[in-house]
Amino acid sequence: MTATTANRAGKKKGKHAKGVGSGAPPWTVIALFILPAFLLYTLFMVWPLFQSLYFSFFEFKGLARGGFVGLRNFHELFTRYPLNEQLPRAFLHNVYFFIGTMLIQNTLGLLFARLLYASRFGKRFFQIVYTTPYLISALVVGYLWSLMLNPLFGPVNQVLKAIGMGALARPWLGDPATALPVIILVNAWQWVGFPMLLFSAGLAGIGDDLREAARIDGATSWKLFRYIELPLLLPVIGIVTVLTFIGNFNAFGIVWAMGGVNGEPAGATDVLGLVFYRTAFRGGVDAFGLASALAVLMFIFIFGVSMIMLGRFRRWEEDLT
Repeated sequence: MTATTANRAGKKKGKHAKGVGSGAPPWTVIALFILPAFLLYTLFMVWPLFQSLYFSFFEFKGLARGGFVGLRNFHELFTRYPLNEQLPRAFLHNVYFFIGTMLIQNTLGLLFARLLYASRFGKRFFQIVYTTPYLISALVVGYLWSLMLNPLFGPVNQVLKAIGMGALARPWLGDPATALPVIILVNAWQWVGFPMLLFSAGLAGIGDDLREAARIDGATSWKLFRYIELPLLLPVIGIVTVLTFIGNFNAFGIVWAMGGVNGEPAGATDVLGLVFYRTAFRGGVDAFGLASALAVLMFIFIFGVSMIMLGRFRRWEEDLT
């Protein structure tokens, strides 16, 4: 009797367990909620990507598609002036952008996450303070910092002069030697809260028993971080690195707001996003195919390097375990 009742209960439970877990709604309901986001993503992300790939093999006269040209658009990206000069320079600037952001933004994000994890007071307040800037549009942030860095009336130079450091005051965005580093610093300032939140979640996921065992064995705070917390944060570091790479090789808004569409001064702040924009909208009547080819190359490079990074970080994780 008991076995029969249990079997009936199991069948009844299995009959209603149509979701992804215990108490989950049916798959049809889940799919219904996912469908709008899936359609929007397909319409605004996937479909334009395939369109760019298709258009890159054709000649264009304005918006009118011409004949099939094969790989000619890709060839002209590296042979037609001024693209053959702008692309290598812009690519190098994106590399600098990524390296500078990794060293500044993500290092500070990890530091702030560790300090906030150890803090007992004001944790929520500082999390809000650090994360608020990246909720603001990059264009707004860029224009505000351009005003603050203005060599005539900007408060940055005014403060330097007021504290007796007027020799350091300069046209920060007008000097080719300082323009790109300043934009990297502003970008890191805006986005430092994002890796901080991810690192904070990673630190919170480490069991306190590991920390207690390390302290009992005489580990200092630095050794606890170096040999316990940092290795266990490797999955988070991998995700942060890949997202930083993708974001910085797609950089556009902050550079446009602070350096202009031409990457001023003298192309010192030019990046691939600006080259793509100029090619698409200022490159002449046949520019649409060239811009599509550039978009395809950017996608292949960013996607390929991201996959290599993810694979490498997975192997490092496996070596640790």
